[in-house]
Amino acid sequence: MSEASVIVHADAHLLAQAVAARLAVRLIDAQAERGEASVVLTGGTIAAAVYRALRDSPARDAVDWSHVDVWWGDERFVPHGDPDRNELQARQALLDALPLDPARVHPMPPSDGPDGPDPEAAAARYADELARAAGPGTAPLPHFDVLLLGVGEDGHVASVFPEHPVAYETQPVAAVRGAPKPPPVRLTMTLPTINTAEEVWLIASGAGKASAVRLALSGAGPVQVPAAGVHGVDRTLWLLDRAAAAEIGPRFRSPR
Repeated sequence: MSEASVIVHADAHLLAQAVAARLAVRLIDAQAERGEASVVLTGGTIAAAVYRALRDSPARDAVDWSHVDVWWGDERFVPHGDPDRNELQARQALLDALPLDPARVHPMPPSDGPDGPDPEAAAARYADELARAAGPGTAPLPHFDVLLLGVGEDGHVASVFPEHPVAYETQPVAAVRGAPKPPPVRLTMTLPTINTAEEVWLIASGAGKASAVRLALSGAGPVQVPAAGVHGVDRTLWLLDRAAAAEIGPRFRSPR
């Protein structure tokens, strides 16, 4: 398990710009090492700002996007094209501007997909897609170079919410019913799946996230604060603006 590192940027705009630049470099390095790269996307306001910053950055053209696999850490279980979908947000902010191989873009199923309004079947379908990408005779999950996570004001990550049964789930992908924020039905990678990523980046902006950041970094339990239970195999990186970092002690802070 990697120890968490914290980098603090002055404001949300600089945070988004810095994360975008860091992501481009991480994908370039992965391709130099393996010939391909993989990223797990998240949703939310700061994530959309990161995607737009990467879209508009000259550094994006240094990535061979035809050899990048794109996954999602969670999704709202709503129809295809619904504005609540993390997929739609990512496509509008970034993906539609990139020369991606469509076969390497892996959105989670919508509620009007092949399984209809059955989130458990949709979760199983996505787990099967992960297993196919991993290849025969290997672990049931593909390699993830970097997995992005937003952090909720309650400390949730992906769609793993505090004290929710999904926090105990061990299958690769789980259906979430009764989520405490709308929409109530979702799909999510589980904590064990998230923790297989080579690097996990937790991105938080704004004073409303400060308490959750403090609790996660102070050793709270992963059921009570799911953000406390995620880590990368090689690296766990907290990327914050000053407002989100306001309640953490100086031993955590590495201002930029």
